[in-house]
Amino acid sequence: MGSSETFSVLVEVRLRPGIADPQGATIERALPALGFDGVRAVRSGKAFRLEVEADSAEAAAARAGELAHRLLANPVIEESTVTVLG
Repeated sequence: MGSSETFSVLVEVRLRPGIADPQGATIERALPALGFDGVRAVRSGKAFRLEVEADSAEAAAARAGELAHRLLANPVIEESTVTVLG
């Protein structure tokens, strides 16, 4: 096993396509009144920034992906994306 490094990781969680997003719909309806015409398909979500100790960026991404699947997202209605930032 190599030496561990600390990696900054971003986990983004959003509703799966086809799942109703009332928060996104409310935001989208409010946008024209705020001067933001032409903005469509608003979807809400959540983001988590983590510091992950791992031997490689790939291992950090895998660990964060497992964490997202088991804790941060409801895999029945949500999907997640993991990005290693550094």
